[in-house]
Amino acid sequence: MQTQQLALFLDVVEDTTEPTIQDRSSTFVDNMSLPIHRWFRYSAGFSAQWVEQEIKTALRRGPVLLLEPFAGAGTTLIEGERCGVPAIGVEAHSFVYRIARSKLAWREPVERFVELAREVRAVAESRPGEADGFPDLIEKCYPPDVLTELDGLKRAWQHLADGSPAAELVWLAITAILRICSPAGTAQWQYVLPKKEKANPSTPLAAYEIQVRNMAADMRIRQQQPAGVAAVVYQEDARACASIPDGWANLVLTSPPYTNNYDYADATRLEMSFWGEVQSWGDLHQKVRRHLIRSCTQHVAANKEDLDRLLTEPDLAPLAIEMRPICQQMAEERLHHGGKKPYHLLIAAYFSDLAKVWQALRRATCRGARVCFVIGDSAPYGVYVPVERWLGELALAAGFHSYSFEKTRDRNIKWRNRKHRVPLQEGRLWVEG
Repeated sequence: MQTQQLALFLDVVEDTTEPTIQDRSSTFVDNMSLPIHRWFRYSAGFSAQWVEQEIKTALRRGPVLLLEPFAGAGTTLIEGERCGVPAIGVEAHSFVYRIARSKLAWREPVERFVELAREVRAVAESRPGEADGFPDLIEKCYPPDVLTELDGLKRAWQHLADGSPAAELVWLAITAILRICSPAGTAQWQYVLPKKEKANPSTPLAAYEIQVRNMAADMRIRQQQPAGVAAVVYQEDARACASIPDGWANLVLTSPPYTNNYDYADATRLEMSFWGEVQSWGDLHQKVRRHLIRSCTQHVAANKEDLDRLLTEPDLAPLAIEMRPICQQMAEERLHHGGKKPYHLLIAAYFSDLAKVWQALRRATCRGARVCFVIGDSAPYGVYVPVERWLGELALAAGFHSYSFEKTRDRNIKWRNRKHRVPLQEGRLWVEG
């Protein structure tokens, strides 16, 4: 990976200090011990236990119809099923959408999944794979013997896959072991560091056996519980929520992308490269990034975007007067930094996109609906952006009635390797419909 992609957005890096034990709603870490949730480690998730708590609170007021416009790997949808409420999700990232859809296949008969998984392993052992022909990233991340074994699993799955839920579950089992089988290091978020090695990576067939066993055990546990209504996830844009009926939802629980310059398209580049969905970092834009909310500077080109044009978009009318001097300050500040990243354009584009999300949610929710966004503010180049207030104002402009912010933790409180010392916070933006 090129140096600029490994820099981990140092200018506005997300603080990885964990919330206190009293409030862990914004962390995905606890999910890795929970059935089904643990099947794939997607770092952009948040607490399943918090989702369960909020659904049960809402149920005390009456029936719940749950909407998740940034479904990610399916945390909210899985908990909606477990709590017995109808749930619909929207996810624009094609690969992450497939992960969520595969998790939702937990109803598949366990024996069918296990039988296919064993067949895949048997074929892989009888027909060794090859270590050649993979994208550069994959060849940098795996020694030939490991890659040969992984390729054997891949080819066996491709030979036996029939489009069934069981096949998708086996696909997920192979996908889930890719990182633990690589000696290459990974950062806190899922960027890959081929030159940084980790100790004792797992061998593919052993990791695959454990993953299949764990998934089968989780399926048995979950299938012994009330099944509830099957959740649905659509691969589409949260700025439209096109498949959601008008006025359908009365509860929205989600966490939109933060304005922390994290490239969500890049989060699964290792997995997408292994499966042949992308060949290089540049492929990500056409395959994934252009479909996502504009939350990183890779979305905006300083020589192609115009700040005045962005700020005069009708969607930004509620914020334009306050936003203009802040974006102009960022534009001036960027000239004093080596990367000269166009955060001024990013901020304008991000809130324009989120304005469209609020409009879509207003259409898709009923009167009296409650919406919760888990969010964090930011300070690109040290220029503070009041994310919670601006998102609240956009919600009001879209037709919601009120908003309030509930702080859950401080961010950016450890100054080491930080480019600025502006105190930041994370919390829950509650919007009433």
